[in-house]
Amino acid sequence: MRKLANSELGRKSTDEFKEAGKTPIIIVLDDIRSLHNIGSVFRTADAFLVEKIYLCGITATPPNKEIHKTALGATETVEWEHHKDVLQVIQNLKDTNTTVLAIEQVEDAVFLQDFAPEENTKYALVFGNEVKGVSQEAIKLCHGSIEIPQLGTKHSLNISVSAGIVVWDIFSKLQYS
Repeated sequence: MRKLANSELGRKSTDEFKEAGKTPIIIVLDDIRSLHNIGSVFRTADAFLVEKIYLCGITATPPNKEIHKTALGATETVEWEHHKDVLQVIQNLKDTNTTVLAIEQVEDAVFLQDFAPEENTKYALVFGNEVKGVSQEAIKLCHGSIEIPQLGTKHSLNISVSAGIVVWDIFSKLQYS
């Protein structure tokens, strides 16, 4: 076994990324405090050809040196917009026939392993604040919720870890099922 060189990875150029067909996933970040978390989510979005990221509320926006530190250029490839009001973003997404799902621990949430994405459906995944999670108002507007099952004592994952897990899971189900 040999580690591959960067030149062997088949990386897309920025232009190739922008022209590539996208995974029908939109990420909504609401009131994310950590610039490193924001950058990490951009990198995940780039890895799985996510369609767009909405940065809402207090979530910082590029250009920002701390976001860039973890995004490693993904802010140049992944389309993004900033909006102050996450509730308006969710409503706008619903109005365009996007299925909006909170990633949160709520009553009647579907466990991630049981979630079966439907073909020809665009999904918006709402991730909330590091301490407070997705707001109850946002949850009420969503079509449903996905929960990442956890068995330890914390029942809490870092937002960028949660985004990576959920986006990978949905991407893999759409690509390889």
